[in-house]
Amino acid sequence: MARARDESSPLFAGNAAGTLRLIGYLALALVLMVLDQRNGWLWRLRDTAAVVVEPVYRLAGLPAAGIHSLSAAFGDRQQLTEQNQRLRQDLLLANAKLNQMAAVAQQNQRLKQLLDTRNSLGLKVQLARVVGVDLGAYRYRIMLNVGAREGVKPGQPVIDAHGVMGQVREVLPTTSVVMLITDPSDAIPVVVARSGLRTVAYGSRDGAQLSLPNIPLAADVRVGDQLLTSGVGGRFPPGFPVGRISHVAPAATGMFLVAQARPAADINRSDEVLLLHDQAEPDGPPAPAAPVGPPLDLAPTAPGGSAKSGLTAATAPATHRPSSTGGVRR
Repeated sequence: MARARDESSPLFAGNAAGTLRLIGYLALALVLMVLDQRNGWLWRLRDTAAVVVEPVYRLAGLPAAGIHSLSAAFGDRQQLTEQNQRLRQDLLLANAKLNQMAAVAQQNQRLKQLLDTRNSLGLKVQLARVVGVDLGAYRYRIMLNVGAREGVKPGQPVIDAHGVMGQVREVLPTTSVVMLITDPSDAIPVVVARSGLRTVAYGSRDGAQLSLPNIPLAADVRVGDQLLTSGVGGRFPPGFPVGRISHVAPAATGMFLVAQARPAADINRSDEVLLLHDQAEPDGPPAPAAPVGPPLDLAPTAPGGSAKSGLTAATAPATHRPSSTGGVRR
């Protein structure tokens, strides 16, 4: 066992050699401390060692730094992607709200025009909303959200804020079908506002304009003339705008003029319309007409003081009482 302890040669052995070695180490440490304090040798040595060791540290830290940079890059990219997606959604939502506000503003403008038209007509009208469009082959009709329950009847005229749109063709319990004036099977009596010419406007196959095929050659019809409802037939009240002449030319037979007109109503874009109801007719005989004749003070009187008009002197004004001789007593 003692041999093993001798072979190990510990730094601080319990004998004299170990003590001398400890004293030598302490003296060397003191010398190095004094030299470092005065000349800074160890400081320079530490700086040199740091310069040499620093690249090793950086090289050893490259994998961790790379992983951190990659994770940060992927995290930033994911965050930017999510933020971009949120911004796009917000932009789409803002555009949708803006379009909705614009649509609501246009709808309010159309409703205001309808309200102004309703107030200016002085007729009994009913507001309705377009809920369906039937634009088939040579068939141009719309569906309204009112029907028999709301008092709608077949044949009622339908107008918008600009003019006549058509008339009710079919009535269901909660809806009704309106045949537009541009339908080929529809016809409406009209009058040219400038010249007073009465004629009939028919729908066309393209559903975009009106046709007036039976205009006399000598009639005064020009491009730009306004067409109004004439009231003939009693279906449409007179005076409502129907359209405006856009083209006039002789017919193929040479016996008539053929004209085309653009509808005055906004047929393709109107969402709200007005249904005209029949005007109430007065009950009983008409009121008696007011008497017509000269003033009582100027009416001639018969002998005896009675007026020829059959009125007595008591009914004459007190300040202008006719005398028995026909004069006027002041």
